[in-house]
Amino acid sequence: MKTYFFYIILFFISLGLCACGGGGEQTTQTTGESNDAPAAGQSGVKDDVSGNDIVKVAVGSKDHSTLVKALQVAEYVDVISNAGPFTVFAPTNAAFDALPKGTLEELTKPEKKADLRTILEYHVAVGGYKLENLQDGQELGMASGHNVKFTVNGDKVKINDANIVATVPATNGIVYVIDKVLLPPKK
Repeated sequence: MKTYFFYIILFFISLGLCACGGGGEQTTQTTGESNDAPAAGQSGVKDDVSGNDIVKVAVGSKDHSTLVKALQVAEYVDVISNAGPFTVFAPTNAAFDALPKGTLEELTKPEKKADLRTILEYHVAVGGYKLENLQDGQELGMASGHNVKFTVNGDKVKINDANIVATVPATNGIVYVIDKVLLPPKK
């Protein structure tokens, strides 16, 4: 599944290069100003007309600032801003605060970027999965290559041992607010 996610990312990157006219003759006009700032990806597109994508939903939520910071550190903001559809299980700030002391600080170190990415990928499914279609005992493959399991009891739905507490539609998928950080199983 991890390889599948890699190919999806590669596809979107290739698509973006083609759309930008990669390989064609380009002309530039020199203004005398230096622009050393890195170019923004999909997340940098300014659009005041369309609805919010998954990243904009998270950025607009005061309860998800830790998730947004983790996405920035892992350099995944542009990935989750792409067309999708994605289903994202978004832990709240309180969920991150409930991790053992020092865990988040450790994961945001540059040498732990791969571990942080794996954890974030464990919160993302490629495709749009509506809550009403999830079944008790159903397993779902996540972008990390690991599976999660759903428990459905009436109108209460859990993913692993986290409660789904809210649903927020986005232009590129669905955001489910959860009350616990999902940690992938140890290898």
